[in-house]
Amino acid sequence: MHTPVTRQDSGAWIFQVWTAFGLSFGMTLLGIYLLPVDFWIKGYLGMGIIFTVGSTLSLAKTLRDRFEEEKITNRVASAKTEKILHDYEFKDSLRGV
Repeated sequence: MHTPVTRQDSGAWIFQVWTAFGLSFGMTLLGIYLLPVDFWIKGYLGMGIIFTVGSTLSLAKTLRDRFEEEKITNRVASAKTEKILHDYEFKDSLRGV
C-alpha cells in the first residue's frame, strides 16, 4: 500500500514567518501610532489594519481547508478508479484474455 509522504516546514522557516509577521504588524501599528494626525484617524487606520490581518488569516485558512478537502476527495476518487481497474484486469485474467 502506498504510504503518503508528509511535508513539514523547518523550524527556521516557521521562525522566519512568525518573525516577519510580528515585525510587519508591529511596525505598521507603530507607524500609525506615530503619525502626526488626530486620534480618530489613527483609530480608523488601526482598525483597518487589524481587520485586514484578520480577514487575511481567515482567507488563508479557508483556502487551506478547501485544498485539504480536494486532496481527500481526489484520493477517494483515485482509490475507486484503481479498484475498478483492478476488478477489470482480474476479470480479464479469469477469462484468459
